[in-house]
Amino acid sequence: MRQQICRPRPAREAGGRAPRPGPRSPSPRAPSTLLGLGLFPPPRGALRPQPPAPGRARPGLPAGSVGCAGGRPSSRLPIPGLGETLGAFFRGPPSHSSQALRARGPPVRLPWALLPPHPVPIIRVQSPDGVKRITTTKRESAAAFLKKVAKEFGFQNNGFSVYINRNKTGEITASSNKSLNLLKIKHGDLLFLFPSSLAGPSSEMETSPSLGPKAPGAPGVEEDEIDQYLSKQDGKIYRSRDPQLCRHGPLGKCVHCVPLEPFDEDYLNHLEPPVKHMSFHAYIRKLTGGADKGKFVALENISCKIKSGCEGHLPWPNGICTKCQPSAITLNRQKYRHVDNIMFENHTVADRFLDFWRKTGSQHFGYLYGRYTEHKDIPLGIRAEVAAIYEPPQIGTQNSLELLEDPKAEVVDEIAAKLGLRKVGWIFTDLVSEDTRKGTVRYSRNKDTYFLSSEECITAGDFQNKHPNACRLSPDGHFGSKFVTAVATGGPDNQVHFEGYQVSNQCMALVRDECLLPCKDAPELGYAKESSSEQYVPDVFYKDIDKFGNEITQLARPLPVEYLIIDITTTFPKDPVYTFSISQNPFPIENRDVLGETQDFHSLATYLSQNTSSVFLDTISDFHLLLFLVTNEVMPLQDSISLLLEAVRTRNEELAQTWKKSEQWATIEQLCSTVGVQLPGLHEYGAVGGPTQAAAAAMWACQHCTFVNQPGTGHCEMCSLPRT
Repeated sequence: MRQQICRPRPAREAGGRAPRPGPRSPSPRAPSTLLGLGLFPPPRGALRPQPPAPGRARPGLPAGSVGCAGGRPSSRLPIPGLGETLGAFFRGPPSHSSQALRARGPPVRLPWALLPPHPVPIIRVQSPDGVKRITTTKRESAAAFLKKVAKEFGFQNNGFSVYINRNKTGEITASSNKSLNLLKIKHGDLLFLFPSSLAGPSSEMETSPSLGPKAPGAPGVEEDEIDQYLSKQDGKIYRSRDPQLCRHGPLGKCVHCVPLEPFDEDYLNHLEPPVKHMSFHAYIRKLTGGADKGKFVALENISCKIKSGCEGHLPWPNGICTKCQPSAITLNRQKYRHVDNIMFENHTVADRFLDFWRKTGSQHFGYLYGRYTEHKDIPLGIRAEVAAIYEPPQIGTQNSLELLEDPKAEVVDEIAAKLGLRKVGWIFTDLVSEDTRKGTVRYSRNKDTYFLSSEECITAGDFQNKHPNACRLSPDGHFGSKFVTAVATGGPDNQVHFEGYQVSNQCMALVRDECLLPCKDAPELGYAKESSSEQYVPDVFYKDIDKFGNEITQLARPLPVEYLIIDITTTFPKDPVYTFSISQNPFPIENRDVLGETQDFHSLATYLSQNTSSVFLDTISDFHLLLFLVTNEVMPLQDSISLLLEAVRTRNEELAQTWKKSEQWATIEQLCSTVGVQLPGLHEYGAVGGPTQAAAAAMWACQHCTFVNQPGTGHCEMCSLPRT
């Protein structure tokens, strides 16, 4: 007997006639799978597949089997009204005519296997790192659910707390007796996770913290004092009430007097002179503003190197992929700068540095030592104050400079740190005399030539990479640099001017990864290296304006260095500041043997004899003198000069007098007296606190090698030269 699956025969009425089915709306073609199952009638005009005769197998089936939907023997009974019900489901909304209702018959429930599956409960959990979805069941206990949350977020079981409400109410405890259904947690609910301060991520997440904002990047970074101070300041630009535009009371605010943000470009452009670059902390305020408060802000350093650890291919040059390949760089004008002003404390600091060029005509180089302070002319600005200039070993000519290895570099930095100073930049001269009678110099650096040459940009980028700026918003713990570049060159009035610069972070990355080269015949142009078998170099582009006024992108081979430079104003204060005392006969500067100025005990004795100030602190407060006391080879005082440095830093005369009575200073005075220069007041402070005139008369120092000889000898025991 043939099984009927697709359409049941309609019941006959009392009169013996089958009711005429109501009009049908055209239905779309049913899915082929359901048509093959015989659950839906084929569209009108199509040939119905005729079932085989009873007892005959369908083609392709083993003999003895009865054909059915799906090619298997049918063992299920016909379901009344199933085909009509599913057909109506795909045909569209049912007709409500009485004739159609009679033809449809009584309602039929679909089998459970044909019903759509019930969605698996998914609970959303929001943490400071974002939202994650946890798959659960209704009967799952709270303890099992919290274990899933801990595994998903990489936390220990006691390293977090989950709450039903955002205000930390309705905490979910790790109970095995309470299910999520009992806690009224349904599919799609949002729970809130807060990390515990007593526990941290598990060992799997130690290398990459997932909780908390990603902006801090390196939470253990200790920023500079000026950065910590500016981060706590309001920074807003407050304006007074405009009597013409404001129409409110004294306590009200409107668009004409409401405080402005420190990164407001219109305000910066209307300053005198206009400010092209906002301060770095104003840039941070711009990133961290808004509704999210900079939750996902991260200042990432640019990298031009291939990422290591990619195992999907051979190493360069045999293979590279998009995962390890560095991105191309398009040079843009940097919108911010880390230092907004360079200020020399007084003119004496700069004049003593320029004396070398005035006496020799050769260019000179020096390191700027000072401190970073607040620059109040720009919102949240930073100023580099220069207190002293240290001149390392070098070879200078009229057209070039060559730096030599400095064995005293670390000691100088250590002494400067004890004096409250740090290395804030470097300075060099580029001066060519134009008229010696008028004292004018050539104006060579301008918009028609260059402001910094490509070699100078590369040197500045190297210095900035060696002195990075600590930043808590960077994953690397540092971002950019506060190291500045100062140039002593001719100005438009043919007088000596000091110009300040920095290079952009893009230039720092190109220099750090050795991707930028200078041009030999064009100092205003740089050149981006090409990739080789030893090094992969990403493409570097810059935007320019063609002759038709269109913006075009060009390959940086070569590139104008103006895209890499950030200019900084350089000033001198109206009221000079003196960290170190100024003398008419100052102590000689180090590494000036070319001029005949040497640092030895004879020059120290001469300096002490000419400075007869009653205040010992004023006499000893000379940066170059303190360096000589620490770095001299005869009697270095590196281990015993801390008290004197503290006295100079705090301007404490009592501490200076205490150190003056020490044995170290008495020995220094004894050495100075042997060179033939009598120091004023030397008899007051000897090596043992008593008179030393007899000892000074007995011992004598050689004028040629400064060796201290025993009394009664006429020739030096060291160099064998006569005493006179």
